[in-house]
Amino acid sequence: MTYQYRPRRSVLYVSAHEVRHIEKSRTLHADSIVFDLQESVPPSKKVEARAMLVKAFENPNFGYSEKIIRVNSLDSEWGMDDLRAAVSLDVDAILFPNVESGGQLKAAIATLDEAGGNRLPVMANIESPKGVLRSEEIAGASERLTAIVLGTTDLANSLRINLTLDRAGLLTSLSMVVLGARAHDKCVIDGPHFDLKNIEACEFSCRQARDLGFDGKAVIHPVQLAYNNDAFTPKGEDIKRAKKIIEAIASAHEMGKSVAVIDDRLIEPSLELWARRVIALYNQVKELGQNELIGPEK
Repeated sequence: MTYQYRPRRSVLYVSAHEVRHIEKSRTLHADSIVFDLQESVPPSKKVEARAMLVKAFENPNFGYSEKIIRVNSLDSEWGMDDLRAAVSLDVDAILFPNVESGGQLKAAIATLDEAGGNRLPVMANIESPKGVLRSEEIAGASERLTAIVLGTTDLANSLRINLTLDRAGLLTSLSMVVLGARAHDKCVIDGPHFDLKNIEACEFSCRQARDLGFDGKAVIHPVQLAYNNDAFTPKGEDIKRAKKIIEAIASAHEMGKSVAVIDDRLIEPSLELWARRVIALYNQVKELGQNELIGPEK
């Protein structure tokens, strides 16, 4: 069996009206870049930002990074023009903001197709209580959906909670979205960490997201990339364990058994899926020229 797994450990938001930031992103080790026409761009800059992004994409080379454009809401005065511009560019996906139902996502995809973007995969921001409650419906709405991206600040505001270091008030919502995404085998990305000066808190947030089951985490500043990539990259010990699991399951099957034992621990066949996924991600990270820690190989 062949396992395909695109790394999305770090999903960097770049404001489309900041040309310097767009150019800087070409040199960064972000698995994905979201060129944002929506939340980070003030209303007075919307039209200018779109024109700047189109100009920047005259050079579509952003290294290995996946290129995503987040458009404004399609019922806003900018959304349709954003969509028409986006489909003319060499991008990998369109990110729709504040998706709250499967029907809304299907309608957005239909509009994208009418604009000439029927070749493009899509992603969905979930950033409201309705979106969380319907996350499974959203995840299953279309095969074109490749990832769900959390908007945790807007979600916290809607829930009327304070964002603490341990994000206790968000844990139920985070887990619900992970469950909804996994029910349809979709990639799911946690929202960003906003305290740029507290490195320990950033590292904790990345590892918490990993342990909750997320594939990666959004990034709002390049300084965070190293912590994201480190948290979501399998280490050498993970690979050793994965290989032992695959070998042990194969040996068990040869002996007519369905389970194996490694270091006095029972190994069920389902763990082989974990093992192969970890190895696939590790190998892809190596192909990007990065080591198992945080960045480019030294």
